[in-house]
Amino acid sequence: MVGRAVTLEEFNGADRDAAIGFLRPCLDVDRWCTELVEGRPYASVDELVARAEVAASPLTRAEVDAALARHPRIGDRPSGAGAEAAMSRAEQAGVDPADAAVAAALAEGNRAYEARFGRVFLIRAAGRSSREILDALTERLTNTPDQEEPVVADQLRQIAVLRLKGLLA
Repeated sequence: MVGRAVTLEEFNGADRDAAIGFLRPCLDVDRWCTELVEGRPYASVDELVARAEVAASPLTRAEVDAALARHPRIGDRPSGAGAEAAMSRAEQAGVDPADAAVAAALAEGNRAYEARFGRVFLIRAAGRSSREILDALTERLTNTPDQEEPVVADQLRQIAVLRLKGLLA
């Protein structure tokens, strides 16, 4: 994962604000960051990851909406220099902008998703091709808002855990 890696010892020993700062690029949700920081010290990365999964299960609608307000569209390459933008670029490495037909379909699907659900389409893109992401987007457009809500929260949880694992050296 891109960004400054930290050791578990560094995370455990950091002051509260620094520890929260390490976590924010993984998932910028106050409650999640606070729960993980307050659970220190962790005996292992696996223990921290397990706590992260529990803290993100479930995320509230307000937490999901807040996190998604800063999340780029699939296919858009974040241009920022921050850790979250770098992580997003790395996660979307499988999204091939050179495949014009898929790129256009993703852009149209993003617009349709936003019109239907009122927020950006979110998927754990790491390890997925453009075609796999487009297929998932197309399938999820058939969901009702009530069906989509837990799917989005789970995708956000998966992204947070993946980023956390990448953060820890």
